[in-house]
Amino acid sequence: MNDLDLLTAITVFVLSVLVGVEVISKVPATLHTPLMSGSNAVHGIVVIGAMLIAAKSHTWLGYVLAFVAMVFGAMNVVGGYVVTDRMLEMFRSRPRGGDKPKG
Repeated sequence: MNDLDLLTAITVFVLSVLVGVEVISKVPATLHTPLMSGSNAVHGIVVIGAMLIAAKSHTWLGYVLAFVAMVFGAMNVVGGYVVTDRMLEMFRSRPRGGDKPKG
């Protein structure tokens, strides 16, 4: 990777962080949890990218960074699904038969 490629990659990263912060800051608090729980599944892309890095790496540092990226990406994917499941639990109907005392 030459210097121009690295500079381009850093520029894209910084711009995407700035755009992401700007977009998320405009989301109302009532929509923040549903939006984030659904979009955390996008971190599956991070896991795939970490696998590609691990496949092309030949140093211990590359393996460690790929492993850390895979762990954090997988935690975020699972966390997104857990939050979504908890959120959807609020809208499920509860059985009515359990409240009445017998006898």
